[in-house]
Amino acid sequence: MDALVESGFVVLGGPLADEHRVVLAVEADSEDAVRETLAGDPWDQTHLVIDSVDAWTIRLDGRRSGPR
Repeated sequence: MDALVESGFVVLGGPLADEHRVVLAVEADSEDAVRETLAGDPWDQTHLVIDSVDAWTIRLDGRRSGPR
């Protein structure tokens, strides 16, 4: 996962309130690209099981606005 963050593929990630499920926001061209990239992770199908891949259009992103 660290390598996926460093490469810019994983933008945000962390557990949901139940502490069992994790959400990853990724930068990818398609659902196939997401699945293919995550399939190369050593945790694929053991700790990493993809429940769904949903497209998300980001219209607001405060991370890029710089210091206030």
